[in-house]
Amino acid sequence: MATPRRFARFRPSEGEVGGRRVWSVPKAGLCISVFLLVGDPKNPNLVVLGRPSPSAPWSEIGNLEPASLASLQERWLLPASHLVELESPRAAAERVALEQLSLEHVELRGPEVFSEAYPSPNRPEEGSHWDLEFLFRADWPHGRELHSPVFKELRLIDTRTIGANNLGRSHGDILIHAGYPLGARMT
Repeated sequence: MATPRRFARFRPSEGEVGGRRVWSVPKAGLCISVFLLVGDPKNPNLVVLGRPSPSAPWSEIGNLEPASLASLQERWLLPASHLVELESPRAAAERVALEQLSLEHVELRGPEVFSEAYPSPNRPEEGSHWDLEFLFRADWPHGRELHSPVFKELRLIDTRTIGANNLGRSHGDILIHAGYPLGARMT
């Protein structure tokens, strides 16, 4: 007999509520995140990637603790963040555009939604970690300098020139979900 379905209906603890079974969050965790794919409308392979500034408040704007931030100094990241509790994906995308790219009133397209489950890299004994990912697309404003105070370097990069090993936080997976081709290693 097949394993009974566990619908994504969560409470702080497992049990019955109103005659329906509810579950606690998976042991290996659940992340709900938003990613901005900001590009150049003239070249569909270009996307804005940045190397995070170690002096920026990444724990507040992108949920990066200091050890993770230190390990990402030579890696490229998409503008992204976990959602703040009870925040809508669109509000999160607008927050990321403002806090990470200093873009106000940017026209966001989407979201495209992806879901992934994979063994927890930190605690495999806890089972699978679950990611829900909301991808929004936008165009970099024509004529505007590519700069952000929270990234030490910000560039429009042709994804065909960069390999997944140059991207942090599994952002290569996000680019592949979004249809961007990845290429060889870039420095």
